[in-house]
Amino acid sequence: MERFLRETFIGYPVTRDRPAGDGTSRLSPHLHFGEISPRRIWHSVQDHAGRLLAGGSMRACEEFLREIGWREFAHHVLFHFPHTAEKPLRGDFASFPRAGKPGDLRAWKRGRTGFPLVDAGMRELRATGWMHPRVRMVAASFLVKDLRIHWLEGARWFWDTLVDADLANNTMGWQRSAGCGADSAPFFRIFNPSTPGSKVDPEGAYVRRWIPELTRLPKAWIHRPFEAPIEVLAAAGVDLGKTYPRPIVDHMQARARVLAALSELSTDEGD
Repeated sequence: MERFLRETFIGYPVTRDRPAGDGTSRLSPHLHFGEISPRRIWHSVQDHAGRLLAGGSMRACEEFLREIGWREFAHHVLFHFPHTAEKPLRGDFASFPRAGKPGDLRAWKRGRTGFPLVDAGMRELRATGWMHPRVRMVAASFLVKDLRIHWLEGARWFWDTLVDADLANNTMGWQRSAGCGADSAPFFRIFNPSTPGSKVDPEGAYVRRWIPELTRLPKAWIHRPFEAPIEVLAAAGVDLGKTYPRPIVDHMQARARVLAALSELSTDEGD
């Protein structure tokens, strides 16, 4: 915590979304195992921000403590609705039609979906027990919306592999991504698995770290190798379908299908 306050805190509002760097606090495993309390963090961050004269300290304080607040809210939800560890908070969502081809879940777990940001995150998870929070959101959205695989499959995999696998936070995060939990994202919020990469990993450093077979791709194509010209792929030594997989799903088609299913669910709920 002291290192985070000293080295990372002021830049947190920006660096928190950059998976290639060390812009988060990395306190979640220690919170989970009770090595530090949310109250200790809350007061230490407020005290630190109050002592700083640097501009932006209060913004950093507010944004970081908001995340601590979300953590506590997750525990509140699980305490009052213990069934949410296995069932959606929104009961109507239990009838949401699932899809997914055989092998899709395995491809997602192994970082072989053909979408570099998703794959980099899943490979980071397998190798280290950690995945950057922003990438977790993209990987979760891809599983439950692009592939239409049940959110519990993702929640169970994260539970098995994350060093900070907190039941309350893991449950709320997955239900939020699926649209069936407390304060869920609007049903029409579906991440394009390629677009966030250019924003949070503009140079492609994160993807290159975890997907070495794409190391030589120019940054213009690092998040969209399936759209790169043949000559660019050849120069980078990338052979789609061999050295790196082609996308296992067409995002725009998948988006249309899930929007139709979610719209019908929303209409039914309104009726």
